[in-house]
Amino acid sequence: MEDKRCVQGRWIGAEEILSLRQWIEQRPQWSRKRLAKGLCEQWDWRDGRGRLKDFAARSLLLKLAATQQIELPPLQENKRRAPRQVAALPLWEEPIREPATLAQVQPLRVGRIQSGTAAGKRWAFYLQTYHYLGLRVVGENIGYLMEDRHGQDMACLLFGAAAWQCRARDQFLGWDAPERRSRLSGIANNSRFLILPWVRVACLASHVLGLVSRRIAADWQEKYGHGLEWLETFVETGRFAGTCYRAANWRAVGTTQGRGRQDRWHQHAVPAKQVFLYPLHR
Repeated sequence: MEDKRCVQGRWIGAEEILSLRQWIEQRPQWSRKRLAKGLCEQWDWRDGRGRLKDFAARSLLLKLAATQQIELPPLQENKRRAPRQVAALPLWEEPIREPATLAQVQPLRVGRIQSGTAAGKRWAFYLQTYHYLGLRVVGENIGYLMEDRHGQDMACLLFGAAAWQCRARDQFLGWDAPERRSRLSGIANNSRFLILPWVRVACLASHVLGLVSRRIAADWQEKYGHGLEWLETFVETGRFAGTCYRAANWRAVGTTQGRGRQDRWHQHAVPAKQVFLYPLHR
């Protein structure tokens, strides 16, 4: 194992690199996407539900190409899909802002988002329109739309794959690099959280976080074939205080270094964020 290193959860050494180079050279007409899918089929690389892990394979190929261990075909720009546009809601008008108490809107309904449904379209529209980061869905993910007792939409949440590296998180959990690679799939990142701007209900945000935290592990297991141990989120300092996360018993464990998820060259390109963690199993 001394001459091998772990890339995207797979141990890769000189023999595997040579074999991969030859395999790519034998398929000169294949695109990067086709190579990633073919590699999954070649290695029988699947997730807990038996689906090909082509997203992980694509990341592996890109990382090996970045260090010049393999050579990939050029990007086929003319075949790349344009980003999917979020459709506006027909005849949309913002509701009137009317303050209410938590008791007046309970019980809340936690709706898990299904693509193509009316709720899914509203959820996507809200996040794209009202969240300061817009909507971006990548890899494993689950979305939720919260409704009050009368069926009125209240809040939107999106959970996705955990950040590959986060010093504050990894130090708090006591993870070294091998343990992070083996356990990272047990963390989901709360990448979007939006209380709809016309909703005025005290303590709603922390209550919503509590409702979702009690069911997300089961939802993730059902959708992806593996459970979760932790939730994480990154709160942009200077914009938010993270009060609702603290009220919902999330723990602040440190601050990021101001690098984005894809900051391969260690450039401080994004605002620093406070790191919060929540254990799903006591």
